[in-house]
Amino acid sequence: MTKAAPERHLVTRIGWLRAAVLGANDGIVSTASLIVGVAAAPTTTASGILLAGTAGLVAGAMSMAAGEYVSVASQADTEAADLRRESRELIEQPVFEHEELARIWAGRGVELDLARRVAGQLMAADALGAHARDELGISATTRARPVQAAFTSAAAFTVGAAMPLAMAVVTPRAHLVLAVSLASLLFLALLGAVGARTGGAPVGRATLRVTLWGAIAMALTAAIGRLVGIAV
Repeated sequence: MTKAAPERHLVTRIGWLRAAVLGANDGIVSTASLIVGVAAAPTTTASGILLAGTAGLVAGAMSMAAGEYVSVASQADTEAADLRRESRELIEQPVFEHEELARIWAGRGVELDLARRVAGQLMAADALGAHARDELGISATTRARPVQAAFTSAAAFTVGAAMPLAMAVVTPRAHLVLAVSLASLLFLALLGAVGARTGGAPVGRATLRVTLWGAIAMALTAAIGRLVGIAV
């Protein structure tokens, strides 16, 4: 008999996929909006635009890394506190914890006597792991990983931001706003499609969502850059 290949579920990608899509999307939108907003001011020079775009790339990547690390680290701290409390409760009141786990399985449709036997076997194998998974909703797949999230977000932001910045380098000053805007919308549409495909989500909806918000962001910053540039 041929051994079945192990199933691969899309949820295993959730940790790095969320950080990667968020980072790349933010890199494209924020950097493109910054470049378009600065370039919309009539008096801005090409060197000034590139300086602003480069500074935005570096600052944005560091901000994404720090923000993701702090956010996910807070989640990891909460998970660790819950696991410590659960570990203590397993020592202090094992009978109650056994019944609690059995009731969880019974609530999923397992007959109560069988649920108690299942709970007993699970706790005999790995009591804390069983309660972490079934009571707290913490698993190895979805557990918070601050360093991974920080590096993924920073790298994805840098890649995303490099795309509109590269367009600003190769595009003449007179056509820069239009070229960066159109190229960035194309990049966003591609990002939305790839992210949706990787995560198993509807491609059309994800593509429209990221493209629409990117267009709004660039339109607003261009308008503000134009108004402020004229006033100054």
